[in-house]
Amino acid sequence: MNNGFVKVAAVTPDIRVADVAYNTEQICRMIDETAEAGAKIVAFPELCLTGYTCGDLFSQEILLQDALHGLRRVAAYTKEKDGLYFVGAPIALEGKLYNVAAAVNRGKVIGLTTKSFLPNYGEFYEMRQFSNGPAKARSVRFDGEMVPFGPQLLFVADGMEELIVSAEICEDVWCPVPPSVRAALEGAVLIINCSASDETVGKASYRKSLIEGQSARLICGYVYANAGAGESSTDLVFGGHNLIAENGTVLSERKRFENGAIYTEIDVKRLLGERRKNTTFRMEGERELLRIPFTVELEETELTRKFPSRPFVPREDGERAKRCEEILTIQAMGLKKRLSHTHSKNVVVGISGGLDSTLALLVASKAFDLLSMDRSGITAVTMPCFGTTDRTYQNACKMSIKLGAALREVSIADSVKRHFTDIGHDVNDHSVTFENAQARERTQVLMDIANQNGGLVIGTGDMSELALGWATYNGDHMSMYGVNASVPKTLVRHLVQYYADTCTDQELKEVLYDVLDTPVSPELLPPKDGEIAQKTEDLVGPYELHDFYLYYILRFGYEPRKIYKLALRAFAGEYDKETILKWLNTFYRRFFSQQFKRSCLPDGPKVGTVALSPRGDWRMPSDACVASWLHDLEKLS
Repeated sequence: MNNGFVKVAAVTPDIRVADVAYNTEQICRMIDETAEAGAKIVAFPELCLTGYTCGDLFSQEILLQDALHGLRRVAAYTKEKDGLYFVGAPIALEGKLYNVAAAVNRGKVIGLTTKSFLPNYGEFYEMRQFSNGPAKARSVRFDGEMVPFGPQLLFVADGMEELIVSAEICEDVWCPVPPSVRAALEGAVLIINCSASDETVGKASYRKSLIEGQSARLICGYVYANAGAGESSTDLVFGGHNLIAENGTVLSERKRFENGAIYTEIDVKRLLGERRKNTTFRMEGERELLRIPFTVELEETELTRKFPSRPFVPREDGERAKRCEEILTIQAMGLKKRLSHTHSKNVVVGISGGLDSTLALLVASKAFDLLSMDRSGITAVTMPCFGTTDRTYQNACKMSIKLGAALREVSIADSVKRHFTDIGHDVNDHSVTFENAQARERTQVLMDIANQNGGLVIGTGDMSELALGWATYNGDHMSMYGVNASVPKTLVRHLVQYYADTCTDQELKEVLYDVLDTPVSPELLPPKDGEIAQKTEDLVGPYELHDFYLYYILRFGYEPRKIYKLALRAFAGEYDKETILKWLNTFYRRFFSQQFKRSCLPDGPKVGTVALSPRGDWRMPSDACVASWLHDLEKLS
């Protein structure tokens, strides 16, 4: 459970209707299996001790006594187990019969969560056998012990107080205001549902969307254990459709009509971080739900869930094209609004033949199309200098012409040399001054051409460069509207790839593919044998690593050790641990030291959940100290 991960399981055991002894044996067998798998929180189906479909047999005393004995046996069986188990059972209490989820930990029943909403329609007539649970929880005498009884019980882990678990039962989550709502508002980050939901055509997809939606609405983990084969098929069939979701995403799903267990890890710290950022997720009034301690060992959680190594990149499925088109449209719509507001008929884009400027030109073209303006109003400026190669130069020119932009060439070599003379810099000194003078000269050229045309300079820099500060202050750092400001480098590549794949102009397609094959470079140092001499990723590190770090730092606020652990898993076989640690150190150092560049960014459209705009997305002092983050990484060395 280190780093906030808690392994959970949803289990559908083999059962026989009304055969409590057999069912108890199977539940205990599955407890062994889940314990062997390392699960700490385990959910079983509704009324699984007896079977959900017992009908009027629930009025038989012998069945209820068997259920009580079965629950005692299950509880005793967990004495040496390290977990919290929720088992569905019928419990006779105070002259009534209740449908409960019994919470069992370390050999004891520590709570009885009652079902709040009993269905009484269609094939379900639970009100015939069961009573509604009380409106508010209380302690009752059960099997010789005082045990919390009622809805919305909160089970709090000793030593990990942020792990708060609550349960509801089947129909509860289908009702307008599920009990889990209140439980989550009072701190529950993990909701258990002991369920018996039958299968009909189309119901599985609705069930899945329901659990996804509830986990998203409550910013929680949701473990849904459903009844399966073994229940009576007199009128219904149960498919064992188990689901585990986290904040709107199903992490694990059981194939229907097969009994068994599913597992995954719920990231409790991620959920708490999301709740802290969500100002509408708040509790009104006094906290009143019962809190019950339970014990589990704090130990390293072996991860089985997958973490995408390129979290910003759309998955390679039917959604990829749709997502890329949506992002391009958001970028273009932002520029469209800025052009409309400023009454600008022209834009200026510095074209290098690299990925970022290519994407900016594509977005500008799309914006002009949306405004029904001729693309000749786009001035594409190529500014060759000391590091420009023929490959990138030719690609920049061909691309601009094919897209219908007005191509303009301004060689800046002579003006930069004059500037070196003015400031007393040796042209053979290829230090940072040599590089930045070129970047600033290019920005000056673009700004002045924009003045000539009455247009706007479109920024080409991406979010990865902003995060690392890989931009020349008041050079490529500055523009009048930055269309790529919230697009990370790994996503830039996929957007250009998508445009190339769907492009009908064969010549333009070939140019775009060559741009994709060109090494990322600012081309500020003289080429070697006509080839690019300065490769960005050799200097600052692989962008796929930096984008991974950026995503988990900004999106979830993870600590360095946790990001390192996830990176080891996500990039297994691509990068070794030394490389991952080296560039993670680099990321933190640069991210903190370069904040001053982000504090004065031009406007630009936000396309995803992570952005660095100082006006709303990332407000960080430019003088913040990185010491604590680097100290955390030192422990890994």
